[in-house]
This record gives sequence, structure tokens and C-alpha cells, in this order.
Amino acid sequence: MTSTTTSSTTGAGSSADWQQREAAVFFQAAKRVPLTIMRGEGTAVYDVEGRRYLDFVAGIATNSLGHRHPTVVEAIKAQADTLIHISNVFYSEPQVQLAELLVRHSALDRAWFCNSGAEANEAAIKLARKWGGMHKQGASEIISTENGFHGRTLAAITASGTERYKQPFAPLPGGFVVVPFNDIEAMRAAVTPHTCAILLEPIQGEGGVNLPSAGYLAAVRQLCDEQHILLILDEVQTGVGRTGTLWGYQQYGAEPDIMTLAKGLAGGVPIGAILAKEPVAACFVPGDHGSTFGGNPLATATGYSVLKFVIENDLPAEVARKGERLMRGLHGFEDRHGSIAEVRGKGLLCAVQFSRDIADQVMKQCVERGLLVNMLRANLVRFSPPLTVTDAEIDEALASFEAALKAAE
Repeated sequence: MTSTTTSSTTGAGSSADWQQREAAVFFQAAKRVPLTIMRGEGTAVYDVEGRRYLDFVAGIATNSLGHRHPTVVEAIKAQADTLIHISNVFYSEPQVQLAELLVRHSALDRAWFCNSGAEANEAAIKLARKWGGMHKQGASEIISTENGFHGRTLAAITASGTERYKQPFAPLPGGFVVVPFNDIEAMRAAVTPHTCAILLEPIQGEGGVNLPSAGYLAAVRQLCDEQHILLILDEVQTGVGRTGTLWGYQQYGAEPDIMTLAKGLAGGVPIGAILAKEPVAACFVPGDHGSTFGGNPLATATGYSVLKFVIENDLPAEVARKGERLMRGLHGFEDRHGSIAEVRGKGLLCAVQFSRDIADQVMKQCVERGLLVNMLRANLVRFSPPLTVTDAEIDEALASFEAALKAAE
């Protein structure tokens, strides 16, 4: 299967032209796939030459309803025609509506909005340290895990468990302890009187779609209760139905004290959120935290419409079913392709790990066949299609992926 071409182009200039222009003016801080995408429709995107690709990256698990979904488009249009930005100096209806919806459908009591997952995690770190200062004799250390990922700001990368993200930016902020993921005894040993919180992803997304072992998150929750420390769950990637339940924690018996969100919450419009239980949220008082653009009417109106659509149409149940279809297909390749070391995932967050470093070749071969996947490691690719992906599109993607794998082996 090869990528197809529409009858007319969707933009002036070739992909190569735009890439040359970018190279002259843009920070060279991102490793890009050499495609210049001009438009999208559902699960498909089209480059400037008009070629169609199935988008199983979805803005890195962000375009939750796909591209150009009426719910997203109509919410943006209506709100842009009414009020885009006023700052948090004033009240706005969409902000309150989204906060109410989040609180009503989660185990948390209050919400605050920002612009990204990194900002949400920064707010969570601040809130946890404020809580530690007020309720745990000044405790300020936060325990996180190897291969975790919490964003690109200095505190967030320090909390993350990937050394290559940290090394170029030393000296890093203090107060973070990193232990192996899925090792409750290492976690227990790291807790001291200085610990105020544990910060985890329910499933490690950027780390390779690493799932928790049975009982791990519940044991972490119990440890937090025993030691009177907070559990912060980073659901930036696992939230909003991505794993087959509205929130990832619902599958693991571990309610958080603080939860962070972003990515799929507004279907591609930048937004982040921090939610917390009442006794923890109460630690923030006016002046403790803020955001100029965070929670603006445009972002929160879109977020409200997206989350409402996800809930009312029970997309998490559909995601669970579709995820089983995708995983079943990927597992079916294991016997036919010795290059596959492991297939893992939950819902529509899946990964294939290879026995050798062929992920780059596989990804390039996928592009040639009209499929976009995300290379996370030299030996690993990730699939995170829109939650609205169809069964037929999953089957098409599986066929393209196997053909790409054959070509790369």
C-alpha cells in the first residue's frame, strides 16, 4: 500500500521548499519527519503535495477527536466570535463550565487551568511543596521514576527519569529523587521525612508505553497514605479516555491527591489543567500561582465541548474495544516477524519494541505507505491515533505497518 494523492495540492510550494525556509529561521531543536502537513480530516492528514496519511501520532496523543471534528471546529468558531481572552483577573463562563465537568467526572474537587502538560506539572510541584510546608514540617522532596516524563521545563525535566533530557541543562533544581518504575520496595526505601509527594504517570508514555505491574499503583497509593504524603498522577497522556477509561487511575485502584492533564483535553487547542482534592487545593491562596493565557475562554470552551463529547458518547468504552483490535493485530505480527521483541499498550496508546535498532527504518517505511507513527526510541515506535479512529482505519494501519516492517527487516 502506498500513500495516495488528491486531485489538487493544498498549499503553495513543495514540502522541501517549506523545510528549507524553516531551516533558515527556526530553532533547530526538533527532529522532524520530512513532511509538511497542510490539512487534516478525521484520522487522515494531507501534505502540501496532497498525499494522504493515516495519522497514528495525532499530535502526540493530542488530537483526541481527530482533525476538523465538528465539535472542535464549532466550539472554536463560536467562542472566537464571542470572547478569546480576558485573563484570570475576571470570571468567564467556559472556564467554570469545564472545571465543573472535570470535577463532576473525577475523584478531584477543584481545577486550575494553564497551557501545557509541563505547566500543569510545574503547578503540581509547587502545590505539593506548599502542602509539605503547611502540613508536613516543611517537607519538599518529590519522588519520581526512571523513564517517566513530565515536561521540558527545568523542574519538569528534573522530575523526569530520562538522563539525556537533563544532562545539557545542569545545574538542575534540587528536591527530586528518582527510583525505578514498578519497584515498590525502591519507592518505599526512598521515602524520608523530607518527602512530600510521589509523582507518577499511570502508564509511562514517552518512556515507551510502560505499563504498571499488577498492584503497583495501588501499593503506591497505600504507601502515600501510610507515610502521609501526596500522590500526584500525571495523566497528561493517559487522560481523557486514551487508555479505555476516562482517566487512567480508574483502572488501577489509585485515586490521586493531585492530577495533571493536557494533550487531548481540548482536541489540539493548547490547554493544561491541575486538579486536586479539597484539602490540598486549599493550600493555594491568591498570589501563589497564575497564568496569563491559562484557562482563557477559547481554550476552555473547546475543552468543555471536547470533554462533553467524550463523556456523552462514551468514547472510553469505544477506545477499549478499538484498542483491543489494534493490540490483537500487532500481537498477530509477533510470530511472523522475529524483529518484534514486545507489543504493549492499553486502549489507544500502544507500542512495538524491536529486538534491534530498526525503528527509524520502520517509521520511514510507514511514511512511504501512508502511515504516520511516532518513533520514541531507536528500537521502539508508538501508536496513538485519534479516539475516533474507525475499525477500517485500524485495519488499514495494521496492513501498512506490516508491509513497512517487512521492508525494514
